[in-house]
Amino acid sequence: MTEPRGKLREVDELVEECRTWRDQGLTVVLVNGAFDVLHVGHLRYLEAAAAYGDRLVAAVNSDLSVRLSKSELRPIIPEAERVEILSHLWMVDRICLFDSPSVAPVLEMLKPQIHAKGTDYTIDTVPEREVVAAYGGRTIICGDPKDHATTDLIGIILDRFGKTQ
Repeated sequence: MTEPRGKLREVDELVEECRTWRDQGLTVVLVNGAFDVLHVGHLRYLEAAAAYGDRLVAAVNSDLSVRLSKSELRPIIPEAERVEILSHLWMVDRICLFDSPSVAPVLEMLKPQIHAKGTDYTIDTVPEREVVAAYGGRTIICGDPKDHATTDLIGIILDRFGKTQ
């Protein structure tokens, strides 16, 4: 694997870095997801989230977490490669992996001022909104309408190529 451009950190390593950024008056935004088969919807979500702050942290579901939350057949792209791809995006400042089914433990540790979720959520349906509110953070919804999904891409590929190969 190519080194992920110095952006990958363990969650416990990011605690101090996020604290330092906040102490410097910088706004830390955290996004989370599997980012499995990165598509334009992911890019628009990341770019929109980055606009809300000064530092963008991408908390990425590990392979184990993806299997637990989505399917035994996922992820399609291994975690090391998903991290490497994200590390090349200008708007992503730091990346961490997490194994839990929920990003709540990461939020509790890092305490970003903003937790950004995609438009497949509403403020009321974000599972971690109470965790974020408890430490004084804010949850936002951003990105383009949920017109893109990896699951949809898998379906398109199977429809177009699965039956002819």
